[in-house]
Amino acid sequence: MNRTPDGAPPLPLPLRFGYGTNGLADLRLDDALALLADLGYDGVGLTLDHMHLDPLAPDLAARTRRVARRLDDLGLGVTVETGARYVLDPRRKHGPSLLDPDPDDRARRVDLLVRAVQVAADLGAHALHCFSGTAPAGTDEDTAWKRLAEALTPVLDAATSAGVPLAVEPEPGHLLATLADFHRLRRALGDPEPLGLTLDIGHCQCLEPLPPADCVRAAAPWLRHVQIEDMRRGVHEHLPFGDGEIDFPPVLAALAATGYQGLTVVELPRHSHAGPHFAAHSLPFLHTAARTAATTSAPATPAALPTTELHRLLSARLDGAARAWLDQALDEAAAHPGAHGPISVWELRLAEAGRRCGAAHADAARVLILHAARADTEALARVYHQGTADERRAVLHALPHLVPGPEARPLVEDALRTNDTRLVAAAVGPYCARHLDAHAWRHAVLKCLFTGVTLDRVADLARRARGDGELARMLGDYADERTAAGRPVPEDLHRVRTLALAPDPDPDPDPDPAEPAPAADSASSTPSHTTDDPHGKES
Repeated sequence: MNRTPDGAPPLPLPLRFGYGTNGLADLRLDDALALLADLGYDGVGLTLDHMHLDPLAPDLAARTRRVARRLDDLGLGVTVETGARYVLDPRRKHGPSLLDPDPDDRARRVDLLVRAVQVAADLGAHALHCFSGTAPAGTDEDTAWKRLAEALTPVLDAATSAGVPLAVEPEPGHLLATLADFHRLRRALGDPEPLGLTLDIGHCQCLEPLPPADCVRAAAPWLRHVQIEDMRRGVHEHLPFGDGEIDFPPVLAALAATGYQGLTVVELPRHSHAGPHFAAHSLPFLHTAARTAATTSAPATPAALPTTELHRLLSARLDGAARAWLDQALDEAAAHPGAHGPISVWELRLAEAGRRCGAAHADAARVLILHAARADTEALARVYHQGTADERRAVLHALPHLVPGPEARPLVEDALRTNDTRLVAAAVGPYCARHLDAHAWRHAVLKCLFTGVTLDRVADLARRARGDGELARMLGDYADERTAAGRPVPEDLHRVRTLALAPDPDPDPDPDPAEPAPAADSASSTPSHTTDDPHGKES
């Protein structure tokens, strides 16, 4: 839960905000950390550089321990960033890189990243950030990608040993510039566990074909670190909040819905001259955007939250009597998971949940009871076909928690044949996204449009819709029919059709709906930059 200064109410979204020390370069590190704690930040994006924690100076381990103690005293989380401009070479911005022709130069960058892995581990950082660098002049693309994969291999080995995720950032102008490029690297390396993604929200606005909120959803399985600032389309310039074009509440709502647990770090490196001012103004902006997101976006469903988080949230919201009833019901379900007589004890508790916990919390309570009872597909089907509409909806929400394979697809398909909008909304959750084939999934999207269910309820919409030409055709036909009849076309339709018309960077002639697909390819135009290096990192 976010820290908020001056007794402000806690945020309704489970987001944690930090500020990057590359935007506080004129402050001593201790002063910068104290400032951020005083302002109410949850953490810090710590760039290893000469003015703060110099990775090349003597006694790195001892200095890192002092910083770790200071972070602990202030209650700040941390991610370690490696985007310092001249930390390795006083004449080459961000040089040498992982792509340099000279293997000794590449080795210097690798050594820095391996050092940074150890620093991140010693600080308890949730991730280590890095980027590819720009391809040197005269280097062909295949050679550059080969160098990148080879150079990152020892860094990934070190990250694996240290238990620190490596979060590679797509950077405009770099070899690895887009989400599609990240997936190219991921596949080249064999999708190693410690390889994750740094998503810069401004970069999404700058050059990705999808809106930033959809980029968040598409990146969710690999998301390890987030940077945030405002930006304009096609211009790589990090801007204070409100000076660019990004609509932040949908971005924060999407981020919260993914279950991301790391820091979301403000990235304003070119505003260090007034760093304390922008740090003070950025956090209230983000808090306001988060509260707006919580009141305007579709709430997270019981299907989308881990059961541990669902239990925690529900326990916090129930009164004492309801909480005691739920705890007893879960204990009974866990102790007697199978069928006992004509009806099991946990099935009786499903029927009571609305009265005991209230209508607003009944879905979540029923999902937890089904999970505690370890209900299999046969039991879920029995409850679905014999239960009330409320119990059928709970079964649909419970499917992704209890059924790993496609065996329960008939229950989803049955719900999609109804005109009960609450059943339809529950049916298009994560289980539907994983297991419905392309034809059935397209019709599920159309069913939502027919019945007025917001497409925000469709789990994994960005990934499954992207590049789906047949879905685009079906949506276009539906829009034409509505227009010809003088009826309004749902705004949701235009948004999803734009996704469906976006190119698929990695087309699969026989896609597995359960396998996450790569993110969208980059925009066709190259963004302009406001830096001294037209192809380098803005920071």
